[in-house]
Amino acid sequence: MALTDHDFKRLCGFIYEHVGIKMSDVKRTMLEGRLQKRLRALGLASHRDYCDFLFSAAGQEQELVHMIDVVTTNKTDFFREPSHFEFLSQVVLPEMCNGRGAGHKRKCRIWSAGCSTGEEPYTLAMVLREFQEAQPDPTLEGEIFASDISTRVLDHARRAVYSEERIAPIPPALRKKYLLRSRDPKAGLVRMDSSLRALLRFGRINFMDEDFGFQERFQVIFCRNVIIYFDKPTQERLMRKFCRHLDPGGYLFLGHSESLHGFDVPLAQVAPTVYRRQ
Repeated sequence: MALTDHDFKRLCGFIYEHVGIKMSDVKRTMLEGRLQKRLRALGLASHRDYCDFLFSAAGQEQELVHMIDVVTTNKTDFFREPSHFEFLSQVVLPEMCNGRGAGHKRKCRIWSAGCSTGEEPYTLAMVLREFQEAQPDPTLEGEIFASDISTRVLDHARRAVYSEERIAPIPPALRKKYLLRSRDPKAGLVRMDSSLRALLRFGRINFMDEDFGFQERFQVIFCRNVIIYFDKPTQERLMRKFCRHLDPGGYLFLGHSESLHGFDVPLAQVAPTVYRRQ
């Protein structure tokens, strides 16, 4: 059965409240198609039955995570928007080593917010390891917190296993250094080296929560190609929350099509889609 106007509006309101994503009419067919898998998995006959279950007490407890997996888009690549990683290695990390930037104690805490299947945080780990090795006095410590709202993509990121086609953007020298080949050559799979995995920890974070569940502060936050799915008021509220977790002098990286223009937040642009906490 097709998704009725009534049920579509109910779902749109629910998604906006819990995930922050504004669903327009043009996404109706997409939502209807993606929900078919959940209807089959639950043995339900219609979208109306699904809505009734989702909005019940049992549905809120059991189905919310699956619903989030349905509506979130998880497109990512290794070394996506490479200028950001160049800025990190050429500007941010040297500042921290010299004690002039946000990392006064030579401790670099990076948050990959909206990490999807892990390509971004593992890219950050490679950049950090390469920078550490290039220093005559490698005293800069680093750790990366990778979060997403989807438990499905977080499980993928924790496994750190990728297909040969996914690793194509990684430079050959880094592939040789940090990627472990499967024992089965026909599998076409690789796994991130333990030296990278040791830098990462993972957690599920919903950007709509007022309190992210921790008080930790970071010197660098990557939140790229995420806020484009939110309306302007939601974007501004999220930026204010990020500022509470970003050290003065720390850096925020957004996606190439994202901007903070007109936002009342203590962030100044220092490079294309790179902002610094004032």
